[in-house]
Amino acid sequence: MNSFEIRGGNPLNGEVIPQGAKNEALQIIAATMLTKEKIVIKNIPDIQDVRMLIELMKDLGVEVERIHANQYTFQAKEINLEYLISPEYKKKSGKLRGAVMLAGPFLARFKKAYIPQPGGDKIGRRRLDTHILGFERLGAKYSYNEEEHFFTLEAEELQGTYMLLDEPSVTGTANILMAAIVAKGKTRIYNAACEPYLQQLCRLLNRMGARITGIGSNLLTVQGVDVESLKGCDHTILADMIEVGSFIGLAAMTGGEILIKHCNVKYLGCIPDTFGRLGIEMEIRKDDIFIPAQEHYKIKRFIGGDILTIYDHPWPGFTPDLLSIALVVATQAKGTVLFHQKMFESRLFFTDKLIDMGAQIVLCDPHRAVVVGLDKTFPLRGNVMSSPDIRAGLALLIAALSAQGKSIIQNIEQIDRGYQFIDTRLQALGANITRIDY
Repeated sequence: MNSFEIRGGNPLNGEVIPQGAKNEALQIIAATMLTKEKIVIKNIPDIQDVRMLIELMKDLGVEVERIHANQYTFQAKEINLEYLISPEYKKKSGKLRGAVMLAGPFLARFKKAYIPQPGGDKIGRRRLDTHILGFERLGAKYSYNEEEHFFTLEAEELQGTYMLLDEPSVTGTANILMAAIVAKGKTRIYNAACEPYLQQLCRLLNRMGARITGIGSNLLTVQGVDVESLKGCDHTILADMIEVGSFIGLAAMTGGEILIKHCNVKYLGCIPDTFGRLGIEMEIRKDDIFIPAQEHYKIKRFIGGDILTIYDHPWPGFTPDLLSIALVVATQAKGTVLFHQKMFESRLFFTDKLIDMGAQIVLCDPHRAVVVGLDKTFPLRGNVMSSPDIRAGLALLIAALSAQGKSIIQNIEQIDRGYQFIDTRLQALGANITRIDY
């Protein structure tokens, strides 16, 4: 198990370019399975989850060529369907949340798919109901192997229909959409997710030959096409909005001055405004965001004087992936704020580690925490801790970089799953961080 050793308390300064979006990359790579033609994908983040999915694609027979560090070509000409029922596939796919995204493309192209129970973070229940129910509405039938925790889906023909999703699941919408593009007739998906990464998937599918309208709304209309008509194209992945928000928080916590380049600002939604409510100053410079050095930042109240509440919500609300970052930032702000994590019941448990560092936090229940900011009067103190998941891991890393003294963060494989070369990129900003390999 590898660790980071951090000596905090130093302002971080300089320029940084956010990586390509992890969540978009997993969807886009899975979509290359829909056609026999070559697809070029640019700005792919070099992170563990993406590498695992690419390896799985190769195992399935996809021809993958790395053009350079963040650009690949994928060509799914000949696919080994027998591999889908092999113990190796079940073992590998069960470790990776992104493997779920292969179900829609396989159902569309081969009329059969297999879904493992989701792997990845231990942040609470991650059910597959939205995916399965959507596939059923398109005409697929499923069975579940309780012993191996594996779903099998089959469909003689996919048929367009109207469906109202039980929740605006991003992965559920993406999976259903990739199957629906070849369903006979028209499909309308209401209560669809509409976050930027889903919009990007829609645009890719349309360039491949799909006919999707309503992009960016919660009602997607899909006119089915023949799967053989889908063709190759190029696609560039957006900047990772989670990294953008993380660097905003990092600058504020360490008191540094950071310029975040190429942010795809128009796709950030309410992220800048939410950090602005925590008192962080920022300047939008075309597609860049400049965070000036701030000695203090003050949490704003609601109109009327009520204590600020920050909660996660499906897009265009505040993404749950940044709630832990915002919470850490609030520990050194001036004022009080309530955080309400609605979507996952285990994501706030990392706050006990912040309390050990000196933060003033009351964990009300698994979904709510009150933070009383220390206004940098009492800096956090270094500690030994373990990363519980990708996002909390980076939040703890930001806390450690702002803290006085030495911190050790263990289980950093979780952080590596979502952030490429995070230690070397932070070192370029002046961070005193060392990777310890055991």
